[in-house]
Amino acid sequence: MATREEILVLGLTAGVTGCLVGGLMLGIGLGLVVQGAHLGWLLILPSAPVAGGLGYLLAKRLVGRKG
Repeated sequence: MATREEILVLGLTAGVTGCLVGGLMLGIGLGLVVQGAHLGWLLILPSAPVAGGLGYLLAKRLVGRKG
């Protein structure tokens, strides 16, 4: 069982990492779309699931380390 401290650190780490990765994908994708490159949609659309997936992987690693 994970302690409160580990869950707090997991939440902060997942939030910061997710924001950075998702925000970069969103920003670069929007920049490409505004300039007329429709390839940017391939970065915009999965940006939120990728950000959430990173948090999920971090949580699985924490549980795996404890179990």
